[in-house]
Amino acid sequence: MRVLVVGGAGYIGSHSAWRLRQDGHEVWVYDNLSEGHRAAAPAGALIEGDLMEREKLQRVFTEHKIDAVMHFAASCYVGVSVTDPAPYYQNNIVGTLSLLDAMRASGVEKIVFSSTCATYGIPEIVPITEAEKQQPINPYGFTKLAIEHALADYSHAYGLQYAALRYFNASGASDEHDIGEDHDPETHLIPLVLQVALGQRETIKIFGDDYPTPDGTCIRDYIHVEDLATAHVAALEKLALGSQLKLNLGTGQGASVKEVIEASRRVTGHAIPAEIVARREGDPPQLVADARLANETLAWQPKYTDIEAIVASAWKWHQTHPRGYDDRG
Repeated sequence: MRVLVVGGAGYIGSHSAWRLRQDGHEVWVYDNLSEGHRAAAPAGALIEGDLMEREKLQRVFTEHKIDAVMHFAASCYVGVSVTDPAPYYQNNIVGTLSLLDAMRASGVEKIVFSSTCATYGIPEIVPITEAEKQQPINPYGFTKLAIEHALADYSHAYGLQYAALRYFNASGASDEHDIGEDHDPETHLIPLVLQVALGQRETIKIFGDDYPTPDGTCIRDYIHVEDLATAHVAALEKLALGSQLKLNLGTGQGASVKEVIEASRRVTGHAIPAEIVARREGDPPQLVADARLANETLAWQPKYTDIEAIVASAWKWHQTHPRGYDDRG
C-alpha cells in the first residue's frame, strides 16, 4: 500500500514508518516538525506540512496516490493539557477533522489512529479490556476519545475504515535504525531515569510511594515502540479486509516506578539517586492492558515483555544520543 504517516517524524510515527518500509509498503511522512525530528524520518520520505493545510494534504493524497493513513500527529503531554488545553483541542480535534475531511475529498478510506489508554481514565478493573468504560480525566484523553467517536461516525456515514489503537506506555528504541525517544520537555519515566544515569539530572523524582500497589508506586504497562510499530502495520493490513478496530496495545504486564528505576540501575551500572515527592493529581495506581483482543485479531504478540530488555534498548540509544537528535534547533 501507499501510506502517508502523519506525524511520522515523531517517536512512534518514525518507528512505524520504518516498519512499513521494511514490510514493502511505499511510505511518505507528513510532519510540521514542531515536535518531530527530520533525522527520524526515512530518507526521502519527508513532506513538511501542517494538519490545518487541507489543500496541501489533498495534493499529497492525489500526487502520491495514497491508499491509507497512519495518524500520530498530536499534542500529547497530559499535564500540559490540563494547564493549557487550547492547543490540545485545536491540534488533536480540529487538526484531525481537517485530515479526515481531506481524506474524504481525496477518496482515501483507511486510517490507523494513534489513541491511548488515557481514554479510560481511572479504570475500575485492571488489566483493562476494551469493554472498560472510557472516562478520561484530562483534556488529552478527552481529545483522543472525541476522535474515536468521530471515526465511528465517519465510518457509519461515509464508509471510513479505521483502527483506533489504545496503547499504553510507549518505550524503548529501535535496534536496527538510528532512532529513539527525544521529547522537549521530556516527561516519560524511562528517558528521565536514563538522564540521571547520563549525569544530566541529579535525581529521579518518584511521585508518591503510598499507592495501593506492592511497593507503593504506580504501575504501568511498558510496550516497546517496535512492538507498537509492528501492531500498527498489522492493523493497517487488517483494514484491507474492511475491518473497524478498537484495540488495546500493551504487554499485559506491569512494572512499578521503583521497578523501572531498579532495572535502569542494573542496565546502566549507575546508582541513579531517587527522591520521593508528593503524588501528582490524577495518577491512577495501575494501568495495565488486557491485550488479548489485539493478540487474536492481529495475530500479534509483543517481543519485548521484560522491563530490563526495554530499558536496555533505550539506554543503547541514549548513550549514543545524549542530547537527542542533532537537528534540534
